[in-house]
Amino acid sequence: MKGTGEQARLLRKQLLRRVEGADLTAVPEVRHALRELLSHWQERESAEVAELLTSELVTNALVHTDHGAVVKATVADSRLRVEVRDFADAPPTPNEPDVDDGTHGRGLVLVEGLADAWGVRAQGLGKMVWFELDGEAAVAA
Repeated sequence: MKGTGEQARLLRKQLLRRVEGADLTAVPEVRHALRELLSHWQERESAEVAELLTSELVTNALVHTDHGAVVKATVADSRLRVEVRDFADAPPTPNEPDVDDGTHGRGLVLVEGLADAWGVRAQGLGKMVWFELDGEAAVAA
């Protein structure tokens, strides 16, 4: 049987990616990396929600800023925290999307509705938008 420290190490995993400004091809790459990180989660629905919300935050950072973003996802026990840091000071605000606007304006509304917790924190330069989800992590044997 593995010791408590070894179990904690196996249950805590992290993803860290830098995405360049206006490079929307980075969005599916980040989704794929997150999928790999969450492959040990037993609750597939939470992992799918995490991919969707991460895609929304990364897309927002790339569309609304010029300097790219840093994506950090951490799984500890059964909790996932995703942070997307960009380098623009303007705070994001969830708005009800215009019915005629097709696909724009829904990202933060989705985050607000699907995440267990979320927020925005000012950084020295820019901001960090984050969300958290609960899920069941499988213990690696």
